[in-house]
Amino acid sequence: MFTPHSLDIALLMMITSAICWGSWANTYKGVKNYRFELFYWDYAFGIFLISLFFAFTMGSSGHDASSFLNNVHSADSSNILYTMLAGVIFNLANLLLVAAIDMAGLAIAFPVAIGIALVVGVILSYALQPKGNGALLAAGVICALIAVVLDGKAYGSLAGSGRSVSKKSIIVCIVSGVLMGMWSPIVTHVATRGNVLTPYSSVVFLTLGALLSCFIWNLYFMKKPLVGEPVSFTGFFSGPGAGHLLGLVGGFIWGVGTVFNVVAGQAVGFAISYAIGQSAPMVAALWGVFAWKEFAGASGRAKTFLVLMFVFYCLAIALVAKANG
Repeated sequence: MFTPHSLDIALLMMITSAICWGSWANTYKGVKNYRFELFYWDYAFGIFLISLFFAFTMGSSGHDASSFLNNVHSADSSNILYTMLAGVIFNLANLLLVAAIDMAGLAIAFPVAIGIALVVGVILSYALQPKGNGALLAAGVICALIAVVLDGKAYGSLAGSGRSVSKKSIIVCIVSGVLMGMWSPIVTHVATRGNVLTPYSSVVFLTLGALLSCFIWNLYFMKKPLVGEPVSFTGFFSGPGAGHLLGLVGGFIWGVGTVFNVVAGQAVGFAISYAIGQSAPMVAALWGVFAWKEFAGASGRAKTFLVLMFVFYCLAIALVAKANG
């Protein structure tokens, strides 16, 4: 099983994780006339398939007790079930995040939802594995909260430019963020107790739980969507080929980020790895602002709030990274 043997490699993996987590949603933004509930089936298959790929390659390189199949055989069944539960929680949070992106855009949905997830996740992860400087982590969490508030104000300021602003989207972001912050601490819990899963095995069962829970969460949103009319599987099978491909690619990108984040977390501490990975909102916001022009024509007030959001997110990331020093 491959693991990073230096802090530099672990840091590179965490940065890659942040880029992947902040970029995968571009695949949905690039889909035309394809509902997110249908796109999400392809995405869910993508995250599971890429996790299997890593498990049978990097996760099985040593052909010893830590290799994927041997690890699954020796791991406690309770750890497997808890990891799948984390996948179920993640999947609901992620579905709500995609819905929020559909309603409010990348530059708003990601920073608000994932900023809240950062706060919840770092606090819970540190409680489970107190590694790093607690005071610096706390300062980073406060900066992340300020960034969330500033991003919300930037979104609210769009109303002054004649743009539609949905309070419902902010509520969806908040619920998504709270749920999103809970899955990583569960993975942390099962990675530190009993006969544990390796990072590669844990991501396989995390994504399996996510995929299986689509038959609960996604079917519900197909029948009772947050936006638009109900959709059926007919739309999935008649959907554009590009939509299916982009869904799979989006899943692959997220899966790479997740494997790298969990593997690096084992080396430097899950609170640190999770927090740096959660710098993804800055990446997503940059995509939203510069690639998708979500703030084009916005007032100077909205742009000022957005710039300040970036500043406080940078501070949050710097403080969390420093906490490991």
